[in-house]
Order: sequence, then structure tokens, then C-alpha cells
Amino acid sequence: MGMKALVSGQPALLCPRPTTRPRSTTRAAAAAAAASSCSLSSSSSPTTRRRASLSLSLETSKRTSIVQVPSDLARRRTAIPFPPRALSQPQDAAAAADDDGASSLAAKANDALFGLHPGSVGIELILLALPAVLGQAIDPMAQLMETAYIGKLGALELASAGIGVAIFNILSKIFNIPLLSIATSFVAEDISKNASKHSSSGKLELSSVSSALVLAAGIGIIEALALFLGSGLFLKLMGVSHASPMYESARLFLSLRALGAPANVIMLAVQGIFRGFKDTKTPVLYIGLGNLSAVALLPLLIYGFQLGITGAAISTVASQYIIAILLIWSLSKRAVLLPPRMDQLEFSGYLKSGGMLLGRTLSILLTMTIGTSMAARQGPTAMAAHQICLQVWLAVSLLADSLAVSAQALIASSYAILDYKRVQKIAMFALKTGAFSGLALAAGLYISFGNIARLFTNDPEVLMVVKSCALFVCASQPINALAFIFDGLHYGVSDFDYVAQATIVVGIMSSLVLLYAPSVFGLAGVWAGLTTLMGLRMVAGIVRLMWKSGPWSFLHKEEPKPEVC
Repeated sequence: MGMKALVSGQPALLCPRPTTRPRSTTRAAAAAAAASSCSLSSSSSPTTRRRASLSLSLETSKRTSIVQVPSDLARRRTAIPFPPRALSQPQDAAAAADDDGASSLAAKANDALFGLHPGSVGIELILLALPAVLGQAIDPMAQLMETAYIGKLGALELASAGIGVAIFNILSKIFNIPLLSIATSFVAEDISKNASKHSSSGKLELSSVSSALVLAAGIGIIEALALFLGSGLFLKLMGVSHASPMYESARLFLSLRALGAPANVIMLAVQGIFRGFKDTKTPVLYIGLGNLSAVALLPLLIYGFQLGITGAAISTVASQYIIAILLIWSLSKRAVLLPPRMDQLEFSGYLKSGGMLLGRTLSILLTMTIGTSMAARQGPTAMAAHQICLQVWLAVSLLADSLAVSAQALIASSYAILDYKRVQKIAMFALKTGAFSGLALAAGLYISFGNIARLFTNDPEVLMVVKSCALFVCASQPINALAFIFDGLHYGVSDFDYVAQATIVVGIMSSLVLLYAPSVFGLAGVWAGLTTLMGLRMVAGIVRLMWKSGPWSFLHKEEPKPEVC
């Protein structure tokens, strides 16, 4: 669904505020509908009965305007009136389901009325995922290009920049990834439940958008100050002392990169907002334009002005601000960036969910760090092989991660209006697609892994060790795909607490495997631990879907059967 539909105010997105009626009136309307249905069934032709039943169903939906919000929804961020599409009254079902044909017609009429198209779930998911794959691939490609330019300066410059980039990326992942994930769900929910237009500009007014932008600016400033003022401390924590020849150049590089932290956080937050709008194309366009600027600036500043790694840092920071400005400009044409009053901002949901996801991110980073540390203890050959396997492992996960992001946005918008049937369709299609893509990736990697490894090195000893771990990399692809998609499904229903708690437990269990298995099985033990991490994440996702309580409880409830008159 494009952004033009959002701005034009489709009923599915811009829900009218319902008017309250006494409960007796609602019951009377339902009783009248049921009585009329019974009367028609005894005195009219089948065609007439179907048409009359459809008419009565729609009329009853229009009259009924108050929704009894389930307990799991009541604990969500805001209790907001829902559109009539969300109703599931037994009386309405009885009135609308005179026979299967009339029930089907009524469902289609409601879907058309509120802009929902259940039949297009697969197409919509794929159309969202394809640009997301490209968008997530641009940043690693830009980092590879930056590394290639710096590498020509010499080993010292490459090592200094590498340490600075590593510190910047770790801090960014800890704080920025939770904001990106939460913004996607909250904005999608806000659009479905509470979207309204500004009286003069006609733009969408969403507290979730404004809150995300303000938080991003605040987090970005804090990150910049921490990296700039604490660059020396961070380098010491990474084992680079004052006596190291890398210290001065690495500190300068990190201090300059720190200036781009606000733009980097805002850029990621706006990407999350666009995902909530179900728009993955716009971020790809502007991220691509920003990185094109880096393509021009990197050789100019590094070699033309002979600034070395200082020029590399400046070009990266400039491209980050270009991307952030372009994304903010595009967003400003669709939504109000800041509300008239600051008390309209809602930080509580972001802070609560963000705090939980912060623990999740730390758990995964710690587990991955332990794996790298245990691989390094196996020697330089094993470490080189591990790095090759890890980069391939992470690169092929972009497809599953993009599917997860797309499913999250679609589920959040449908779950917010209690359209459980559509949520179930999205979840099942995403899981089937993830399993199929994971199996396809496993087969493709198994066939071509030897050739892929030779792109990184020609050392026969390293290639031999890579071959011993290739089975783990290939066999874990279906597991990885499902683990990522389960995370996306749970994010879509704002089940951030469960995801965070489960991941922390999974991280502890996997870390124990990583600490002991390498001493017995060598590098294969490291990959056994990483596979355990993803396998347990997948199991945790399955277990949550099987719970008969919580946000997925609707999967285990039978629909009320219509009473026969």
C-alpha cells in the first residue's frame, strides 16, 4: 500500500471516531437483524436471502460502534477506538452467515470498505521485502568500499580505521537497532488505529513519528558526546594503548566519526518510520544517493586532498548527514514532524520496549563476541577461516531479515485493528517463504561455498578449515531464516518483552556451549555454539506461537458458529 493511500485518508488507515450508543440499542439492532434473517430464510429465494443478509450485516456493522478490547490489547500502548471491521460479535456473525455465500460476500464487502486486501498478502510482503534487501545491502557495500580505499594507504591506516569502525558499529547496534525495530511497529499501529490529518497542511499527525524523531535526536547527541569525549577510553577497552602506533590515528578517526552519530541515529529511526508506513522504496532511494556522494568524496578527500583516513571519516559523516536530511525532507511531506505541544509526545512505550530490546541486543553481541574470541584462540588460520564463514553467514541472512521486517510492518497494522485472519495469513506466508528461502540458500551455499571462499583467500590451509565449517554455515540457513522471521512476527504484535527475555536466556545457554565446545571440537565447536544460538531462537519463536495466552492466543480460539434460525 503506497503512501498516496495514506495521505488521501483511506478508511483502513484514517479510522473515524465512533459514536457511542447504549448497549441495549446495539443488542436490539442485532436481534432485529437476526429476526429479519430468519424471516427472509422462510419466505424468499436463496438469491434474495443472500443479498438481504449481506445488507443486514453491513447495516449492523455500521450501527455497532463500541469494541470490547481484549485483555492483551488493553495492556498495549494506548486504548483507541477501532473501526467496525474489527468487530466479532456473535450476533453479527449469525446475521451475516445465513449461508456460506452470504458470509463470503459480507467479508469481501467489509474488506473493500476498509481497504483491506487479504488475497494480496504474499505479493505485498514480497514487494516490501525486495527493496528492504537492497537497502540493507547498501551499507555493508559502502563499508567495503571505504575499507578498500583505506587499505591502499597501508596496514597501519587500515588497522586504525578498522578499530574505530568496530567501536562505532558496536555502540550503534546497542542503541539504534532497538529504536529502528520499535519505530516500525509503533508507527504501523498508530496509522491503523489513530491516524489523523493536520487541519491546514493535510499531513498525517502521528505521535509515534514525532516521539521517534525526538528520541533519535537525543540518543544521537549522547552517542556523539560519548564517542568524542571517550574515544581514548574506548580504544583502551579494545586493547589499544597510548604506546600503540595505531592510537593517535584511531582516536582522530573515531572522534570524527562521532560527529555523524546524530545523523546515523535519525537516519535509522526514519527508516523504521517508513517501514511502518509500508514503504521500503523511499529509504533505498535516498540511502543510495547518500552513498553515491561517498563514492565521489572518498577518493577526492583521501587521495586528492591527501587527508588519509581523516578524509575517509569526513566523507562518511557527510554522506550520513546527506541521507538523514533527504529522509527527513521526504518524511516532512507526508507527516507532521513535531506536534504543537511537547506533552503530546509518547516516550513511555519507546523507553519500556527499548529497554528490553537493549538487553536482547547486548545478549546477541556478547554471544557473538565470545564466539569470535574462542575462534581467535584456535590460531590465525582458524580465525581467518572463521571470519570468512561469519561474513558469508551474515551476508546471506539479509534476505530473511528483510522478510522479517516486511512481515512486522504488515502484522502491526493488521493486529492494531484486530484483523486476526489477515495476521494469520501474513505469519503463515512469511514462515513458508522463510523456510523455502532458507532451504534454497542452504543448497546454493553447499554447491558454491568452495568458490565463494576462494574470493577471500587462496591459502590452502585456511580453505581446508573453511571446508570443515561449511556444513554448519549451510545447514543453519533454514534455522536462521525462521529465527529472523519469528522475531519479526513477535515485533509485529509488540511482544518485545518476550523476545528480549527469551533471547537473553538463549544467549546464556549458547554462550555456555561456546565456552566449552571449542576446547573439544576446535572451530567446529564455535560454529556448533552459533548454530545453537539460532536454533534456540527459532524454538523460542515457535513456543510463543503455541501459547494459548498472550498476543497469539487468537490462533487457538475457534470462531463462534452461527445459530440456525
